[in-house]
Amino acid sequence: MVESSLRDDALAIWQAGLEAVKADRLILENVRVEDSRLIIGKNADLVIDLHSVGRLLVIGAGKAGAGMVRGIEKAIPERLAREKSLTGWVNVPEDCVEPTRWVHLHPARPAGLNEPTESGIYGTRKILDLVRNAGPNDVCLCLLSGGGSALLPAPIDGISLQDKQKVTQVLSACGANIAELNTVRKQLSKVKGGKLLRQCRAGWLVTLIISDVLGDPLDVIASGPSVPDTSTPNEAMSILNRYCGREGEIPQSVFEVLEKQVAAGSQSQSGVVETQAFHFVIGNNQTAVQAAGQKAIELGFITRTQVASKLEGLAEDVGRALAHEGLAELANPGRYCLISGGEPVVRLAPREIRGLGGRNQQLVLAAADVLWSDPPRGMILLSAGTDGEDGPTDAAGAFVDADIIQAAKEHGMSPGPYLLRNDAYHFFEPLGALIRTGATHTNVCDLRVVLTSRTD
Repeated sequence: MVESSLRDDALAIWQAGLEAVKADRLILENVRVEDSRLIIGKNADLVIDLHSVGRLLVIGAGKAGAGMVRGIEKAIPERLAREKSLTGWVNVPEDCVEPTRWVHLHPARPAGLNEPTESGIYGTRKILDLVRNAGPNDVCLCLLSGGGSALLPAPIDGISLQDKQKVTQVLSACGANIAELNTVRKQLSKVKGGKLLRQCRAGWLVTLIISDVLGDPLDVIASGPSVPDTSTPNEAMSILNRYCGREGEIPQSVFEVLEKQVAAGSQSQSGVVETQAFHFVIGNNQTAVQAAGQKAIELGFITRTQVASKLEGLAEDVGRALAHEGLAELANPGRYCLISGGEPVVRLAPREIRGLGGRNQQLVLAAADVLWSDPPRGMILLSAGTDGEDGPTDAAGAFVDADIIQAAKEHGMSPGPYLLRNDAYHFFEPLGALIRTGATHTNVCDLRVVLTSRTD
């Protein structure tokens, strides 16, 4: 009974964190219209007099795109939407497309495939058409969220879609973090790294961001299409050489293009910015962690929260550390909760042995490995992605407690082989320990919950 109750509590705490970062909610907290003024930010940080505005345009990309558009269409009164010819285009995953009134949602990639596609390139062209044809009296709202890099592809000359797909696949498999991956992506794109900003002709470009990158670096989130790029072709070359080498799987065309950029120097970053640019981070991992922490307190847990301020290491290491922290808490009588937020990486096994899973499932499986020999009663560890996606699977994450470990032993399974081949999905699926949410229309990294309950 204790294990069942803890499962319910852990899921309720995680869900509370998710609810706090639902995209439409965050938009409505930060965008409103009052007396013909467009007000952005909870503290009215930006106020635009709509009398002088021609059109309202909405563009963007990300897993939270549908929810963000839903919020915008609620925030803009119908009279104003008609008067200002509200229109727009936002690239989202296929399973995030839903009916909208003014802003088109474009399916830019299949669900679970976090890579650029031909459909994504088509959608990005439509977005660039909108910003290039905007006028000096127009306001363009740019909606960015996690997954935006893959959903906003526009390969530069000399680079094919297949080249970009290969770069994404190889760097991800090698364990490159999001900052490193996006540094390379920016140098190979016509839109990332501030290139969208340089092509925008609207009077105002207001970017609203739901951050999926720890620390909220604007030039890394969705590869920073609306902020000046702080990375260089040299840095991109260094990353490729460090992980892959010149003789690795990266196409030679990628190295050739980067070498030309290095030779061209600052000329490649030329271009006059004609628009006033503003940026607002309206939700992030800390938002979710704080809300989850409040729910845990309401449920009677002595609660600690941790928000990673920088990119994390391997998921296995994070999972093992959390398991040990849970065991330390379980040594004390009472009800304790540890909530942490972050985003670790997974170093993938060779393709010929690789199974199915994601970083959250791998993290929980590593925790199960720590708890395996003596499964503790009165403890549960849960980890799931706030976007509802964990690797190329239909799960957001997984959980483990003593009952799950006992069931695994009865199935004749042990964590080690599954960890080695990145096959956590097939470990947890027959045990009923996967967390499935479907598309959540938001993305602020991962949320982990560790609960312990001891009454003696």
